Amino acid sequence: MKNAKGNGRVTLLVMRDAQHSVKQLHLSKPLMMAVPAVAVLSLSGLVLALQAHSSQVISQLEQKVTAESLKNVQMQRTVNSREQSIERLQNEIVNLSSQAKDMKQRMDRVDELENQLQQFIDKHGTTSMAEPASGAKASSLSWDASQHVGGEYIAVHENDMLDLAQETKDDFQEMQTLLRSMENQIPSTLKKAEETQDRISGQPDLWPTESRVTTSSFGYRTDPFTGRASFHAGIDIAGDNGSPVYAAGAGTIVTAENSGGARGRYIVIEHPNGLQTWYMHLSKIQAHVGQTVDKGEQIAELGSTGRSTGPHLHFQVVKKDKPVNPLPYIQ
Repeated sequence: MKNAKGNGRVTLLVMRDAQHSVKQLHLSKPLMMAVPAVAVLSLSGLVLALQAHSSQVISQLEQKVTAESLKNVQMQRTVNSREQSIERLQNEIVNLSSQAKDMKQRMDRVDELENQLQQFIDKHGTTSMAEPASGAKASSLSWDASQHVGGEYIAVHENDMLDLAQETKDDFQEMQTLLRSMENQIPSTLKKAEETQDRISGQPDLWPTESRVTTSSFGYRTDPFTGRASFHAGIDIAGDNGSPVYAAGAGTIVTAENSGGARGRYIVIEHPNGLQTWYMHLSKIQAHVGQTVDKGEQIAELGSTGRSTGPHLHFQVVKKDKPVNPLPYIQ
């Protein structure tokens, strides 16, 4: 390259090799200075453009990272919430299973009590009862679970929960079957229990003979033998000789003898609450002293022994050693 003086031009000699001629390029100095400047500016612009693009890409990536982080946080919250829900559900299943077992134990206890009630009725009742749908099951009520617990911690898995849920479902189905059976049995059992309780009750409220014909009432009357005024301590019930005489209430025989006097053959039954019932003029005694009798049980046969004008039962109620009108009890 040589510098051309005076005209402000620069000559560039281009030599390819020895076999080719030299070529000359004449360039002005401003152009020679502009080319590198343009190149530098172009490179600078390119670098700036690349930096701007890089910044934009980085910003977009940061936004994506931030969005993914938010998604991850939300997902983690969802997972935690579901885990808490699953844990609560597991606890509810465990509690439900415990309640089902406790309820089943209590129902078994009720079933046992019903069987004991039926045995009592079978022992004291006059009619037979049907067998219960399920047999007696010995069980005891559990202690307070919140006060008497312990043991190591063993984690519960999903399969365990499924098995426990199925077991609880089976327990409830069994309880439903037992409830249906109890619904069918208990009304009949209670009715027979009431009948038995009424029958063995000590209250002397049962009419003591088959006959309902009263020939003499309680209180003052004209004596049938002397014709004078006298006090009658009971009621006279006419009947056929040898007809049955029943205990007006449950109690214990304290007297069963033939007095040979005015009472003839007679029986005295001791009842609760200081009550006694007296049965006089009997033709035959069918009970003995110390015997416990039920209400309605035959204890004698009607007759006309002692001071009597014909077959009848003299029946009286004594309360705390004082004769009282028997009609309010047996009517």
